[in-house]
Amino acid sequence: MNTLSISSPLKLLPSVLAMATATSFAVSAAETKTLTVYTYDSFAADWGPGPTVEAAFEAQCGCDLNLVALDDGVSILNRLRLEGKNAKADIVLGLDNNLMAEAKATGLLAQHQVNTDSVTLPGGWNDTTFVPYDFGYFAFVYNKEKVANPPKSLKELVEQRDDLKVIYQDPRTSTPGQGLLLWMKSVYGDEAPQAWKQLAKKTVTVTKGWSEAYSMFLEGESDLVLSYTTSPAYHLIAEKDDKFTAADFSEGHYTQVEVAAKVKNTKNNALADEFLAFILSDKFQSAMPTGNWMYPVTDVALPQGFDSLTVPSKALSFNSQEISQQRKSWIREWQHALTF
Repeated sequence: MNTLSISSPLKLLPSVLAMATATSFAVSAAETKTLTVYTYDSFAADWGPGPTVEAAFEAQCGCDLNLVALDDGVSILNRLRLEGKNAKADIVLGLDNNLMAEAKATGLLAQHQVNTDSVTLPGGWNDTTFVPYDFGYFAFVYNKEKVANPPKSLKELVEQRDDLKVIYQDPRTSTPGQGLLLWMKSVYGDEAPQAWKQLAKKTVTVTKGWSEAYSMFLEGESDLVLSYTTSPAYHLIAEKDDKFTAADFSEGHYTQVEVAAKVKNTKNNALADEFLAFILSDKFQSAMPTGNWMYPVTDVALPQGFDSLTVPSKALSFNSQEISQQRKSWIREWQHALTF
């Protein structure tokens, strides 16, 4: 009897199973699509909303969500311009209402297919390219135990308070920095150059992005830092610390709505549409108040602590088209004021 003919199938079984398993993994890997999202560092950080958003969306789509962290919102637009039609991103998340017209003008973004009826933003939302995901108001945050007499207006801070030191972000790379640029312009108009010179005398440094500025403030390197009216919620809720608050300025506070959009040349069109729709889901929106420490754009419940935050008496804003036309000249105005 030829024993080989009987025993051979049993001997080959482990190899056959191994090949089948390898083939299964290969097919699975081929079917798992990756959606690449350009965003900013604090969104993608372990302590930001990125991990929560990533886990929730991957559970829904069966895909891999790749969050690429850049310095800040303006850096995202700069990267998109640099890469052009060869952009590696499917989605850009982290631009804001003040950059929308300029971003549209690149011709690199596509219209979305999202029903935005659930958006409850003040003033509503009807843009066909951008989907909003959170909003807030720029403010100077301070420690109540160190600053007993905070400035009551932007003009008081700029023109009178030589006892205070501030840190803010670069408007060329940072959306908060650009927010201050627009805030100063809305309050001072043609007198903004002189105001920048006065502010420069009490400025410790100008950072590339928000994270660096806020970290320096927490380390005690300034009395105030440019951030948001909602930033103290982090300390109150996560740290049980109520000594941080936002200065309430009588002129009002400049508004920011953060947005996401689909890159026109994406090879994952349906998946990108799915992600943009997911942004308005409760799972995404509920991660914004205690992940990004901003207001959600839909009617999800706010955690306890948000009711104690500074609420601006007036919300300031410029038309996005006007910003697109004037931003470069306003930045040059800022640069010139700081160097002469």
